[in-house]
Amino acid sequence: MKAHVTLTVPESKRLIAKGVAAMEIVRKALKEGIVSIAKGTTNGRVVEEVTGESFDRSGYVTGRVLPSSGARGGVKLSASLPDVVLKNGEGVEGITSVESVAEMKKGDVFIKGCNAVNYQQKMGGILIGHTTGGTIGGTIGTVVARKIHLILPVGLEKSVYADMNEISKSVRSADEYMGGAPTLMPVSGHIVTEIEALEILAGVKAIQVAAGGVAGAEGSVWLLIEGDKSQVEKAMEIVDQCRKLEADSLF
Repeated sequence: MKAHVTLTVPESKRLIAKGVAAMEIVRKALKEGIVSIAKGTTNGRVVEEVTGESFDRSGYVTGRVLPSSGARGGVKLSASLPDVVLKNGEGVEGITSVESVAEMKKGDVFIKGCNAVNYQQKMGGILIGHTTGGTIGGTIGTVVARKIHLILPVGLEKSVYADMNEISKSVRSADEYMGGAPTLMPVSGHIVTEIEALEILAGVKAIQVAAGGVAGAEGSVWLLIEGDKSQVEKAMEIVDQCRKLEADSLF
């Protein structure tokens, strides 16, 4: 059985967060390990899905892209809330996501959002404005060395077609820029888009068939999902849950 479904950006972020929370490696680390969740709009939802508790996600945002006229609806985003680090399922206070990596070991989980994804390469890209590499720059070496699971939740609306390594080289070139510009770090890990989330949560296969929208549906993705009747029905139920949870979301 097949079905079409469209997801707005907030709905996609909720779906991806649900998928991340349901991953076996995340569930295992919550029982006997460390799960560290870096700040971000998708990761704010990951926090809610992992902990089962809602909070003011507007305070769990670092870098952000806003319209040139400013945020719509008077939304104010900040990084005022502490990072969420969980050890054996319990919150650890007084430690940042970057600092937490020093305490982590093989099998632990570090969750970091992306600004770009090349789905064919299964590679993400993270924009860096900080002079010492920001969150990813301060953690990637330890994450790789200790075989920590790096989960990269990222919506298909952030898809790029070019080779991620070539994009990074172009962004880092020494040519003079008109205005400032961040760099971009290619990263590999457990890429979780809407496609992976639907497979994790409902067992269906999904492909993206279109994108875009208007009047609040800008950046939407259109997916074709396929599975047996019970799987497709479960997928649609999960999508409906995401729509209800994100009905009034502006970010």
